[in-house]
Amino acid sequence: METLVEPLSFAFFQKGLIVATLSGALLGFIGVYIVLRGMSYIGHGLSHAIFGGYAATQLFAAQFYVLGAGLWGIASAIAITTVARRSRIGADAAIGVVTTASFALGVALFSKFGSTGPAFDQALFGSILGITNSQIIWLVVVCAFTGLVVFFRYRALLFTTFDPDVAQASGIKVARIEALLMIMLSLSILVTLTVIGVTLVAAMLVIPAVIARMLTDSFGRMLAISTVVGSACGLIGMYLSYYAGVPSGTMIVLVGAVVFLIVLAISGVRGRRRTAGLDQHSAPRPKVSA
Repeated sequence: METLVEPLSFAFFQKGLIVATLSGALLGFIGVYIVLRGMSYIGHGLSHAIFGGYAATQLFAAQFYVLGAGLWGIASAIAITTVARRSRIGADAAIGVVTTASFALGVALFSKFGSTGPAFDQALFGSILGITNSQIIWLVVVCAFTGLVVFFRYRALLFTTFDPDVAQASGIKVARIEALLMIMLSLSILVTLTVIGVTLVAAMLVIPAVIARMLTDSFGRMLAISTVVGSACGLIGMYLSYYAGVPSGTMIVLVGAVVFLIVLAISGVRGRRRTAGLDQHSAPRPKVSA
């Protein structure tokens, strides 16, 4: 009990615990859509793109670096989906071109001009020391926004996730829904970078969703399980990072990896077949009307 209570005497840890738990839940929730679309790489790419915007904005208006990074990330996400849809190159190639160039720009700007905001390593790997009340508020706002969007656009998001061609033929504006999903993803990555870090946020988008996929065939249960797993990884990882003296994002991802290995061992062949898409009965079969 003392082990659990002692860190709570520090204000920075209290804030970090709140942000880590909410961040894990948010990334686990939105990650389900990303994983089922086969777009796991886009989380990695967008986190790097947002880093470029984060660095560029500080050169002109350091106090608005969060807003600048968010707009940069949203623009990158929309550019990726537009390029992938209208050109011969695939989505993975579009992600590689847009996001790696943005990340390289961010590194170059940091190296040349330095930073007036959080330190370079904090942006890359996450840190609980720089969390402010405003960041907690923004995280709560994004969580609420994401939850409301999914609640009101649940069927459209579900339909476009599993069969975008039929969804388009049924009258659903697929391009608009995809843009909305990219906006939610960009905002989710932006508000979680403080704790998770640029290089590790993609892992928390994928790991909880993959764990949930190994445990269930139901899309609704997958959303719930992934959210719970993500929040638990954030909570446990934050405590372990305090005692281990390592960056919070690193420990949160390691906790997620351990949970993944445990579930992989327990679920056996069926769980592996679900994630590999080898079981014809494993994919959820949603009934969606336009």
